Amino acid sequence: MPLARVPWLRPGFALALAAAAAMLVFPATATVAQTPEPVHGRDLLHDGDVAIEVLVNGIGPSVVLLPSSQRDSLDFDDIAQRIAQAGYRVLRPQPRGMGRSSGPLEGLDLSVLARDVAFTIDKLGEGRAVIVGHAYGHFVARVTDMSYPSRVRGVVVLGAAAKTFPKGMVESLAIAADPGKPRDERLTQLQFSMFAPGNDASSWLEGWHPELREVYRKAGAAPNKDVWWPVSNSPILDIQGEEDPWRPAATRNELKDVLGDKVTVRVIPRAGHALIPEQPAAVAEAIIAWIRTLEP
Repeated sequence: MPLARVPWLRPGFALALAAAAAMLVFPATATVAQTPEPVHGRDLLHDGDVAIEVLVNGIGPSVVLLPSSQRDSLDFDDIAQRIAQAGYRVLRPQPRGMGRSSGPLEGLDLSVLARDVAFTIDKLGEGRAVIVGHAYGHFVARVTDMSYPSRVRGVVVLGAAAKTFPKGMVESLAIAADPGKPRDERLTQLQFSMFAPGNDASSWLEGWHPELREVYRKAGAAPNKDVWWPVSNSPILDIQGEEDPWRPAATRNELKDVLGDKVTVRVIPRAGHALIPEQPAAVAEAIIAWIRTLEP
């Protein structure tokens, strides 16, 4: 794994470590009240033949972050820290086949993935959480809400595509996510289908799991979208990139049109489908502000 994708080896952590060492060598002469730093750690949960690696940040009410297709939970490093610093416990269960998460992949579907999320909430989230799903992850978030309503305070659909995918997007993603394709071709397709014009798409050349593409493609088709898409037990925050080609402006309110006042739409300027690496501060602020409006 490249060092850039290992949170505790990043420059920010090195600075924090140096500061901590300095405090040991030169202790403060006066006691100063400080805000506690968020807790950072990893847990490995076991549920029969399933192992779920969970990245944990912070202390407080639980927020679960679910990544997009063929990508893992390290994409949320920046946003997870921002949400944790606002007073929340952020849980990032790695999808099966990524990180140290493992389990049967044969017959995998959204209901099975939702069970993994509910299990994570039971074990680490005190039985109830807000679930944030990015792109494909919002499929899992919505099915978790449908199947386990008592575990879900609210759902944030982040970079959710239109109900019917616009033409050419799936094909573009397949090229962008394939490390066997030429770099320039991949970068062109990343810029086209994932990032707003002017935003640097190169950071997403890494971090893909193309070997799992077919497994998760099949999993995302069951249950059929018509079963879960028009259903919600919880409030929904629909965060969209203003320039997301997967979510044309004409479809901006399609979820709200079906679910009414349960849905709040928030559009993030200068962002495409990737959203997280494009506008992390704006995305985190939108999530935090909305969570504060929810009932406990």
